[in-house]
Amino acid sequence: MIADVTTVSDSTAVVHVTPGNGGPVSVHHFSDLEPQTEQTVDVVVDGTVTPVAVTTLPRPGGALLSTFATVNDVHFGELVAGQIDDHEIGPLRRAANGDDPYPEVMNRAAVDEITRVEPDAVIVKGDLSVDGRPEEWAAFEACYRDAFGSRLHVVRGNHDAYHGQSEYAGDQRIELPGATIALLDTVIPEATTGDIRAEQAEWLDQLATSAESPVIAMGHHQQWIAGDGIEPHEAKRSDDYFGLHPDGSDRLDEVCARRSSIIAYASGHTHRHRVRAMTRSGIPSIEIGCTKDFPGTWAEYRVYEGGVMQIVHRMSAPEALAWSESCRHLYADFEIDYERYALGTIDDRCFVIATDRSA
Repeated sequence: MIADVTTVSDSTAVVHVTPGNGGPVSVHHFSDLEPQTEQTVDVVVDGTVTPVAVTTLPRPGGALLSTFATVNDVHFGELVAGQIDDHEIGPLRRAANGDDPYPEVMNRAAVDEITRVEPDAVIVKGDLSVDGRPEEWAAFEACYRDAFGSRLHVVRGNHDAYHGQSEYAGDQRIELPGATIALLDTVIPEATTGDIRAEQAEWLDQLATSAESPVIAMGHHQQWIAGDGIEPHEAKRSDDYFGLHPDGSDRLDEVCARRSSIIAYASGHTHRHRVRAMTRSGIPSIEIGCTKDFPGTWAEYRVYEGGVMQIVHRMSAPEALAWSESCRHLYADFEIDYERYALGTIDDRCFVIATDRSA
């Protein structure tokens, strides 16, 4: 049995239990917990009680001002999960004959859960499609735009521009009560890698200067960060780094170091959950896992006067759980522990971002 503490907030916890017999995943919700407290919850499966340790988040001070949600790497049009280039090893996962395409299943579940929190905005951080085909974008729009209308804000990812497409291009400023979102278009058309160009850094600098509330920067590609603690393949400063070019990554950090109104940068692209500190500014550089396969997540942000709480949710609709669970061991043939890589730790998924950087 695998018991994953997938979500914690200041007063709640969620545990997903994967039985060892191949049965369905069970979901266990706990509420009315004490904030910022180490405690034990009792998970009951088939009459057996298993104590599971959880630590709730601190509750930021002041009033709750707004709530917004994000998804990324939704990949409408994808037919095979776990494939790298043209390799036929994986293991590879496909929807069974007669089943709905798995991006439809996973994104419907995400939309349903996001709708319940009544967010002020929903932000999609790229890779709406697998190849930027009109029918893939149409499927994305039918799922998300129909649900959220003017609250939906979208920027492209590398999969949306492999053929030089310009749909969903451009930087955006999104004003919410208590927070300003700087949504950056990090795409280099026809490339997998990304960048933040000098003019974008200047745009962000000006936005941060004029913002009357804390700024959260967001984009598709994750940041390159020099220093100890990074994985071996990331250590080298390289023009073909899988995420933001090191120069663009440095530009981002330099603006953040100069403008204390910027409190975090959040991205997708890597299909993993991880948080690191930027080298100069020290603020969080966050990666959110994909919606389309394991563990199948979306992120909620609660904006308080005294901080922003990030809460990652694993979709729990039965059909979404069945699909995401089947993807737990993607890339095993490449000796990648996708389960550990994609899920990360609870501290990578759920935490509080300080709004006062001088504290």
